Amino acid sequence: QVQLVESGGGLVQAGGSLRLSCAASGRIRGISAMNWYRQAPGKQRELVATITSDGNTNYADSVKGRFTISRDNAKNTVYLQMNSLRPEDTAVYYCNVRGVMQSVPARSFDSWGQGTQVTVSS
Repeated sequence: QVQLVESGGGLVQAGGSLRLSCAASGRIRGISAMNWYRQAPGKQRELVATITSDGNTNYADSVKGRFTISRDNAKNTVYLQMNSLRPEDTAVYYCNVRGVMQSVPARSFDSWGQGTQVTVSS
């Protein structure tokens, strides 16, 4: 089993910044994609940002130029730096990590964090 622990959410004024972290632990052989999703009240969960194993990134149009995803492969950790936050960024943010476990035979995993609340006041 692979566990994810998120941190870094909170309350911030519009225009402010927050940095989310998500650390994966367990019998991990390798991690491929690391993603951040968010879900606002009454809305579907949406993909915010993705980073692949070789560092390629992709962002939702709504956060391009404001959010930056990065990863530390040695620590199995993914980050989301959020700048110029807006009230519409208010949501529960979830990290999602996919990879392969140290098992015989090898098994893939697709794990989710517990979610962290980000609230942006106007």
